[in-house]
Amino acid sequence: MIGPYINGAALVLGSAAGALIGPKLNVGIRQQMPMVFGCASMGLGVAMIVKVKFLAPVVLALVVGALFGELIQLERLIQKAAASARTLIEKVVPPASDISQEEFLDKFVALLVLFCMSGTGVYGSMSEGMTGDPTLLVVKAILDLFTAPIFASTMGITVGILVVPQFLVQGMLYWGASLILPLTTPDMLADFSACGGLIMLATGFRICGIKQFPVASMIPALLLVMPLSWLWAEFV
Repeated sequence: MIGPYINGAALVLGSAAGALIGPKLNVGIRQQMPMVFGCASMGLGVAMIVKVKFLAPVVLALVVGALFGELIQLERLIQKAAASARTLIEKVVPPASDISQEEFLDKFVALLVLFCMSGTGVYGSMSEGMTGDPTLLVVKAILDLFTAPIFASTMGITVGILVVPQFLVQGMLYWGASLILPLTTPDMLADFSACGGLIMLATGFRICGIKQFPVASMIPALLLVMPLSWLWAEFV
C-alpha cells in the first residue's frame, strides 16, 4: 500500500506550508483560488454523473442516505469534532487568520468530502488494491499538495487533520477492494460514480458559497447506491 501514504503526506505537507505562509500569501489568491477549486469539484462531479446507468436507485440512495445523515446529525458531529480539533491545535499553533468559527466549520465539512470522498481517491484506492498500481492516488496527491495550502492559508494547520479520515477511507477501500470488486458489476460501479458525482457537485456549490448543501449528510448514500443499483437491475 503506497498511494494512501503518499496522498496523506501531500495533504499534511500542503497544510503545513499553507499555514506557514498564510499571512504572506496574496489576498487575491486566498480569496479567489477556493472558487477555482469549487468550480473544479463541480466539473469533476458532472463528469462522474454522466456515467450513470440507472438514475432511479442513484436518486433513491441520495435521498435515503441524506435523510439518514440528517437523522443522526452527521454534519453536526463532524463540525463538533472539527471545532474541538481547531481549539486544541490553536493552543499550540497560532491561527493563520481571524476566520470565523462558522465559516471555518462550513469549509471544513466541504473539504472533508473534497479530500476524502472524491472519485479519484475512491477509485485510486480500489485500483491500487486490485492491481498494485498507485498512479491515480499519486495524481490526487499532486492535486492535494496544491489545494491544501490555499485553504490552510486561511483555516490554519487544522486542515491537516483531514489526513486521518482520508487515510482511513483509502485504507479500507484498498484492503476491501479484492472483496468488493468481484461482487460488483459495471452498472453498479457506474451508479456509484454518479452518486459520488452528485455529492462532488454539491461540494463545489458549497465551496463557492453558492448554496450550502448538507454534503456530510449525503455521505451515507455512497454505502447504499450499489446495493440499490443491483436490486434495481435484478427486479425492476
